[in-house]
Amino acid sequence: MADVTTSAQTTTTVPPDIEIAEAATLTPIVDLAREQLGIEPDALVPYGHTKAKVSLGYVRSLADRSEGRLVLVTAISPTPAGEGKTTTSVGLADALASLGEKAMVALREPSMGPVFGIKGGAAGGGYAQVVPMTDINLNFTGDFAAIAAANNLLSAILDNHVHHGNALGIDPRTVTWKRVVDLNDRALRDVVVGLGGVANGIPREDGFDIVVASEVMAILCLATSIKDLKERLGNVVVGYTRDKQPVTARDLKAHGAMTVILRDALAPNLVQTLEHTPAMIHGGPFANIAHGCNSVMATRTALRLADYVVTEAGFGADLGAEKFIDIKCRQSGLRPSAVVVVATVRALKYHGGMAVADLKQESVDALTLGMANLRRHLRNVRDVYGLPAVVALNRFPTDTDAEVAALLRLVEEEGFRAFEATHYADGAAGAQDLARGVLDAIENSPGEMQLVYPDDLSLAEKAEAVATRVYGAAGVTFDAKAARRLAAIEAEGFGHLPVCMAKTQSSFSTDPTLRGAPVDHTVHVREVRLAAGAGFVVMVTGDIMTMPGLPKVPASEHIDVDDDGRIVGLS
Repeated sequence: MADVTTSAQTTTTVPPDIEIAEAATLTPIVDLAREQLGIEPDALVPYGHTKAKVSLGYVRSLADRSEGRLVLVTAISPTPAGEGKTTTSVGLADALASLGEKAMVALREPSMGPVFGIKGGAAGGGYAQVVPMTDINLNFTGDFAAIAAANNLLSAILDNHVHHGNALGIDPRTVTWKRVVDLNDRALRDVVVGLGGVANGIPREDGFDIVVASEVMAILCLATSIKDLKERLGNVVVGYTRDKQPVTARDLKAHGAMTVILRDALAPNLVQTLEHTPAMIHGGPFANIAHGCNSVMATRTALRLADYVVTEAGFGADLGAEKFIDIKCRQSGLRPSAVVVVATVRALKYHGGMAVADLKQESVDALTLGMANLRRHLRNVRDVYGLPAVVALNRFPTDTDAEVAALLRLVEEEGFRAFEATHYADGAAGAQDLARGVLDAIENSPGEMQLVYPDDLSLAEKAEAVATRVYGAAGVTFDAKAARRLAAIEAEGFGHLPVCMAKTQSSFSTDPTLRGAPVDHTVHVREVRLAAGAGFVVMVTGDIMTMPGLPKVPASEHIDVDDDGRIVGLS
């Protein structure tokens, strides 16, 4: 699920995002690929004139190339005020390119659920967007449809196997595999399938997740080849036999057909920014229930084509950056050279206790209190993850000079540097100071990435390490059912896997109402889920859901198309 919050740095001189995107002149994708990246047309699979997949054969041909520097963009704990993380990622990549560096940006694909729900699109904003914006937000190259088809094929094969004699002895009460759809639909969270008599299968409780929460999505984003993709799909555990033995997609002979469906989707997608910086937009796992990063294939391909690649992890540095490091980097060997933490004056005032309605009012005092949130994220990046960090101050028109000066001073007192950025309104020119700061951090403040925990800890100890070292918690507790599931997963031989903490993005704690930097709270795990194909174990806390619902007034009410086919209302 796309978790990017839309930047609200709007002024009377900046048109709506969709108007800017529709007015842009795009370079034909075959020309951009050849001129900027040296990719010949026969290595592309074009989807129209402005987007294309880079063929897997060409991706394999890059294997011996050296890799550029990876810059990870993360943020403070998200607030209703919005931080503009994707917008900053795009603006930073454009700024690096404008300074003469060979740069790319590698981002996740948006999910249509949030696009039509409450968050809107996830292609950046203002004059820092990836384009074609409408295509990226709506269907794009069909990757999500392929993931849904592969996921639902496995569901169909599973139920079909049970219907035709159940040779594997699957206990229908233990089936954990759900169907998916790429829309927010709360009515599908819990359903009963198989009604209507013997011909329609065996009735059982089931449910739907949103596509981005599917383990198939996480698998696609962590796979490094078709062979690896097929192996991971085969490892998916769908349920258990009556004698409590795991049943996999391989046991059901489903993984080969699933791989066929996903073969084209595995290839990374190439588009561009408004300023014609190459961009790879590929994959989009839920940032709560999965690792929340774009695909390893896209990130690695970009690193072999450019000297600097800007990528993004979902939500704040406690969720997205931690999973980027402990899951994506652990499995792939990727290593960021620097981290950008995005912050806004108004978000810090929110963390300092101000109500959303009051955020336009000047309050250095609230900002100073809210600095506790940014401070912990910065210290985590430096002291826990071992990486150099800079702050991107995504400046809004309502920020006062006194507030900005206070934030710059507070960041400097912590031993870091912050850079004002106005890329939303000014494009690349508005992020050049930030880009210079990132280049300086890479060259003069080198770090060595550290994992939060080693592989040989128990799963409970890994969760404890994340909770205490990153969240500032006193410890972790488990529901009795979750503790039993944890013990069973370790007994099945999966104790070596990393953990994926599924918690609210709004707080360091599991309580979304606790702002700032709460300490000594307890992280309570209510459910444990095995994602054997993706290669991690999910620890579910709080009220995390894998099928969102629509708000009272969904964004879809404002999205329309005119008689000429021009889309309006998309943001």
